[in-house]
Amino acid sequence: MDNTMIKNVGQIGIPVKDINRALDFYKDKLGLSLLFNTDSMAFFECDGLRLMLSLPEKDEFAHSSSVIYFQVTNIKDTYECLVGKEVTFIDEPHVVAKMGQTETWMVFFKDTEDNTHALMSEVQV
Repeated sequence: MDNTMIKNVGQIGIPVKDINRALDFYKDKLGLSLLFNTDSMAFFECDGLRLMLSLPEKDEFAHSSSVIYFQVTNIKDTYECLVGKEVTFIDEPHVVAKMGQTETWMVFFKDTEDNTHALMSEVQV
């Protein structure tokens, strides 16, 4: 018998200030697949994980989200593509860790709602 109560993360909520602006950013700039949206929420598919953009129901929930690390195959190409779509990056792709023959690369960016997220990629060297 498996005693693990939590199986996996099924959904991550991202608070937004302007649902239409955020919807355009995550759909058109990041290229995530929109599942459906309402006047106050939008749901995206991200390889088995659902991202929910939502207008906060109460002021106490109107704060920045956790950093979401989006895994990509080629961080440099993805970075260049998103720069071309006018995504605001905080830094440039860089190595954050090296484990044996694997380097972990990251670059951080802001969404239209001032949430900080990152691209990450593991590179064999």
